[in-house]
Amino acid sequence: MTSRTALIVRGGWDGHHPVETTETFLPFLRSNGFEVRIEESPRVYADADVMSGVDLVVQAVTMSEADAESIEGLRAAVAAGTGLAGWHGGIVDSYRHDAAYLQLVGGQFAAHPRKDPGDRADPATDAFVEHRIEITDLGRTHEITSGIDDFPLVTEQYWVLHDDLNDVLATTTHPVRVDEPWHRPVVSPAVWTREWGRGRVFVATPGHDPGVLTDPHLRTIIERGLLWTSRRASG
Repeated sequence: MTSRTALIVRGGWDGHHPVETTETFLPFLRSNGFEVRIEESPRVYADADVMSGVDLVVQAVTMSEADAESIEGLRAAVAAGTGLAGWHGGIVDSYRHDAAYLQLVGGQFAAHPRKDPGDRADPATDAFVEHRIEITDLGRTHEITSGIDDFPLVTEQYWVLHDDLNDVLATTTHPVRVDEPWHRPVVSPAVWTREWGRGRVFVATPGHDPGVLTDPHLRTIIERGLLWTSRRASG
């Protein structure tokens, strides 16, 4: 099998377990022919020589900051064919104040609504709500999500701000809640891809902790997403 290079960039808020979650994908990546490099800072994005040899970036950095040179390096690498993939806050709640990064990824975490007041018992899990991941018509034919039916999760349900360049493969619906100001159900993308120059971007919004990443449907989607996003042979 031809070797490819995967760069895992992880860090930021520890509550999303950046080390533990990324470690669970190492066997999968290696079994699919990737040599894996791990960095604890996005500063590596600024190294054009390194990035030119990266076929896939797997990012797990919640919040934190990256300087303009690093973000521009990442954007340039993806435009040249490097894939960018991630899940949950590690990709859609990264570098919140950098508009160039947000444009690249195509979505930004806004909220994870909590249970109704009478059902809350622990601040650590009050945002773990039962919800469904619903495959779109596009998702039913896309190689990342084909053959996967709608499925339930009990975890954080991300409400994300997004744009029309995304190809949405799955959505989730936020119901009206008794103590929240919205007055109708709100559909939010849960899985999407994005073409950026010669590169591809893949995002799955579920993935708060290692436990939810064991869900077989979500796991399959992310694993397929990593392979689909990696640099194409013609790139």
